[in-house]
Amino acid sequence: MVATAEFLAKILDTTVKIPGTPFYLGLDPLLGLIPGIGDMIANLIGTVILILAARLRVPQIVIARMSLNLLINGTIGAIPILGDLFSIWFRSHARNAELLRRAATQPYRETQQARLYVAGIIAGTVVLLLLAIAAVLWIVVKLWAAIVT
Repeated sequence: MVATAEFLAKILDTTVKIPGTPFYLGLDPLLGLIPGIGDMIANLIGTVILILAARLRVPQIVIARMSLNLLINGTIGAIPILGDLFSIWFRSHARNAELLRRAATQPYRETQQARLYVAGIIAGTVVLLLLAIAAVLWIVVKLWAAIVT
């Protein structure tokens, strides 16, 4: 199952090297170019890694971290162009495959530090989401003002 997760992460995040750069491109940023549903489809495919983690009975804190990686990628990925560039850099699926591999092969002990990490990620994600909503509202108001005038 870990090999399946790593294979899926490679397809979604690092299938082809971008010539002349240290970056790799996968299916996730390409699907993100489809307005409206591209990022949803990529994250839906990435959810398979979460399902594999649940089937392997990895600790819930690891599944929470994996879910947050998908949430961050989906939230920022929804921003046209910038979100696709973020997906190329962040590689949430590769991160999740690595978390799954470590949790499946090493004994894991839930600690207070792990809980604080997840709480910080949740708080940061909420802040990013609110900033993205505020930016979209600001753009809409400016466009509306330009149209009305």
